[in-house]
Amino acid sequence: MRAITNVQQSIARFKGMDSKDKKTFIKELLINNALYILLVIAVIYTTVQNPAFLKAPAIINIINLSAANLPIACGIAGCIVLTGTDLSAGRVVGLTACISASLLQSVDYATKMFPDLPVLPIPLVILAVILVGGIVGWVNGFFVAKFQLHPFIVTLATQLIVYGVLLMYIMINGNNGQPLSGLDSSFKNFVTGSVVSAGKVAIPNYVWYALLIVILMWFIWNKTTFGKNMFAVGSNPDAANVSGVNVMKTTIMVHTLAGMMYGITGFIESARIGSNQANTGLNYECDAIAACVIGGVSFVGGTGKISGVVMGVFLLRIIFVALNFLSINANMQYIIKGLIILVACAIDMRKYLVRK
Repeated sequence: MRAITNVQQSIARFKGMDSKDKKTFIKELLINNALYILLVIAVIYTTVQNPAFLKAPAIINIINLSAANLPIACGIAGCIVLTGTDLSAGRVVGLTACISASLLQSVDYATKMFPDLPVLPIPLVILAVILVGGIVGWVNGFFVAKFQLHPFIVTLATQLIVYGVLLMYIMINGNNGQPLSGLDSSFKNFVTGSVVSAGKVAIPNYVWYALLIVILMWFIWNKTTFGKNMFAVGSNPDAANVSGVNVMKTTIMVHTLAGMMYGITGFIESARIGSNQANTGLNYECDAIAACVIGGVSFVGGTGKISGVVMGVFLLRIIFVALNFLSINANMQYIIKGLIILVACAIDMRKYLVRK
């Protein structure tokens, strides 16, 4: 309803403008929505070139891929609200994915990493990876808040540290860096199994887990004092401090929550991929950051919605799937991803400068 009201107000305002103002309004509208316009063009072009793009299997695939990336995007969005970022996110996903895989390998798997360890209860493993992710997030938040270090530097350092820990972890018990596979069927069924199908296409369980996480994060952002404090600190930390907000505590909590989301992402990715190694999670933070910016989470701080993050994740995934349907070279896709991030950030900053 709010969106319809905003559109109606914009139309009414447009009708009352003179020709010069109308041209300026249209120009700003095109620039501010350039990514969405390009997306529509891309979808139409891809569908013309390959009609299978808009058929049920492809649409379900987009939903599945988006769901797998929602937890990490929801986590990193909080860091962006605080005018920061988190370069360690992908490596935390990789570490927690490998931890999940190593603890949930079948007992009869020939190269089981811990041969004397039974398959642990899934809730216990979830708690373990959330704890690992939360610890990394806490460290990030502590150094950002306590020593006023830029999040880019702090998370770059923890990215390297976590990657080093990951490399050492997959060498344990003579594993020698081999991919961690042979996952127990109970783990795979819990994550990638399906209780609901759309026609002949199964919807994996992790889609519903992602939906629960989105609802939880929406509640935290919009209905808790912590969420209000997060936006206050992101908008103006000095003013928030004067208003009685504990800036240090809020900053640490935001990064800790982000780390916990990375841990959940790693748990899901472990079963979804099925074979986990040192490169699991590589560059995941880039896609998450791009999705957040596309979804309206601003690097200038204090601005963003969980609904926007969800929309950004879906839009970005649509673009990536479209590139595959168009058989775009895999190396070229990296260039396109980089351009998307650059354009999204440029549009975001331009909006800020116009408001300022």
